[in-house]
Amino acid sequence: MLLVCRFAPDDADDPAGFLARARRAVGLLAAQPGCEGVDLGRAIEEPGRWVLVARFATVTAYRRALQPFDVREHVVPFLSEALTDEPAAHERAITAGPDGLTEQPSLLTDR
Repeated sequence: MLLVCRFAPDDADDPAGFLARARRAVGLLAAQPGCEGVDLGRAIEEPGRWVLVARFATVTAYRRALQPFDVREHVVPFLSEALTDEPAAHERAITAGPDGLTEQPSLLTDR
C-alpha cells in the first residue's frame, strides 16, 4: 500500500519549521511495524512543494501504523497539512526491482 501526500506549506520560503515537523513524522511512521519505508521529497521545479511517500506491506499495516499515541500526536496532524485535492492512499499495481517486474493483485474490484 502506498500513502502519497503532497504539501505546499505556508512557510515555503523558510522550510525549517516544515522540515522539523516532517522529520519527526517520517521517523515515527517509518518505525511502525509493516512500514517498508518513507520518503520525503522536494519539487525541483517548485521548491515550495513537497511530497511524502510511505510504503506499507498491507492496508492493515497502514491503518495500525496510525494508531499509536505518538503517531496520532505528531504524524496525523502533519499529514492533515497535506493538500486534499487528490486521493492519498493507493494500492500497488506494478513494482520493479533488481529481480524484474511484479504485478500486484488488486485489492479493488474492476469496474
